[in-house]
Amino acid sequence: METADFSTETALEAAISLSEVLSARRHRRKVLGQEVLVPGQLGEALHLPRIIRRLQSKQQRLREQGLEEFQSLWPTLSDPTRDKVLDTLGWYDPKELDWDDKRSNRRPVPGVED
Repeated sequence: METADFSTETALEAAISLSEVLSARRHRRKVLGQEVLVPGQLGEALHLPRIIRRLQSKQQRLREQGLEEFQSLWPTLSDPTRDKVLDTLGWYDPKELDWDDKRSNRRPVPGVED
């Protein structure tokens, strides 16, 4: 998905999904000599909570700011991360589907499940 394809609504959905994908990652840490698994904190480092708050804002100016921030963040993500986000949302590229797939003749509507 290209960055120009995002609206404030689709960017909000994708940002929330990205936050979930990044927080699902686990890292091993040693705490007091014991190895523990801690959730990933890359979402906070990328300022995803702030972007999500801005995309949810009632002020148009803040929503547009959040959209711009998300659009600048999206291309910096790795392909596997972007694919996980799109899979979580149920979005797909019809050009990548098999000819026999019933979804291959239409574009998905963001936010609508099949």
